[in-house]
Amino acid sequence: MRPRPRRIPGHGERGARFSVVGHASTLPAMLRTVAATRYVTPFREGGSLPGLCEADDDGLYVVKFYGAGQGPKALVAEVIVGELARALELPVPELVLVELDARFAAGEPHWEVKELLDRSPGTNLGVDFLPGALGFAPAVGPRPEPDLAAAFVWLDAFTMNVDRTARNPNLLHWHGRLYGIDHGAALYMQHRWADALRDPGHARRQFPQVRDHVLLPFAASIADADARLAPQVTDDLLRTLVDLVPAAWLEGEPAFASVDDNRAAYVDYLRRRLIAPRAFVEEAERARTGA
Repeated sequence: MRPRPRRIPGHGERGARFSVVGHASTLPAMLRTVAATRYVTPFREGGSLPGLCEADDDGLYVVKFYGAGQGPKALVAEVIVGELARALELPVPELVLVELDARFAAGEPHWEVKELLDRSPGTNLGVDFLPGALGFAPAVGPRPEPDLAAAFVWLDAFTMNVDRTARNPNLLHWHGRLYGIDHGAALYMQHRWADALRDPGHARRQFPQVRDHVLLPFAASIADADARLAPQVTDDLLRTLVDLVPAAWLEGEPAFASVDDNRAAYVDYLRRRLIAPRAFVEEAERARTGA
């Protein structure tokens, strides 16, 4: 395999600091698309069985499959939250759309992998593979930047991501930086849209699970992070994020008459979640200070 030139944000700046001034970056109109050419190996952490795949751009990607047990809604959350993190200038690997040919699994000897690939022709999600990255271990270090830790706590409280705990940090150290990965457990309201639509206060709820966030002990003020980050999450940004999601991942939701209605619901829910005062910020700050 020919090595693919890699963009390494902050590489060469060992211990590069997280910018507290940042602004919402310009996002592409659509995610880059590659075609899977070779299945390399499965990752057996978690229940969705993502796989390391080579693509036609000579890159390696951790592919989250449409046909996995968690379903396409996990991919929706991955795109919206992962690209929101990028817009807020938090370190996350590149996301791409991975096209999988229906014949891709023909030579796969492992029945579990073959069955998953057979269920996933078409558009899947790829996460840029970070070779040599190490999982974040709170007791080992290195210690995260307080402002970066606070930004990740704010992001996860805002998007209701229950899966960044000491048991499963979903953080990687790579080239001296801390990267956030695996956002498929966020936006859990999408699994019961009928409840979220029925209750006008649903989006205004606190996020008590933030007390288990792995970065909370390292975080600076969540209120200060909110003052920096919330103004960047504009209606235009939310619409751009939701428009990045392929229509095929949104089809068939019984709560909505169309994919466009479904997209609008994500934007409206997240917009209402940002209305001040934000209960999720107050909850996170109380958890941080031990009040």
